[in-house]
Amino acid sequence: MFSIHYFASIREQLDSDGETLQASADISTVADLTALLAARGGAWKLLEDQHAVLVAVDQAVVDRSRTLSGNEEIAFFPPMTGG
Repeated sequence: MFSIHYFASIREQLDSDGETLQASADISTVADLTALLAARGGAWKLLEDQHAVLVAVDQAVVDRSRTLSGNEEIAFFPPMTGG
């Protein structure tokens, strides 16, 4: 089971702060999960924009090629700037 969280402007655009999703053989990487979510259409397509959306797995920012086992916490959030 994936525990998925959406933060900041992404949460606002999706009108959701998170969900749980059953793991399946079709989801072996972060890219697979992102494609599945983006296939919902509408605002969900924003998740595919690697420049506008970062992904963390178990609280560590990862590349979308990161392999998933099916029991992770996944977060989608916009890039942050410091000052």
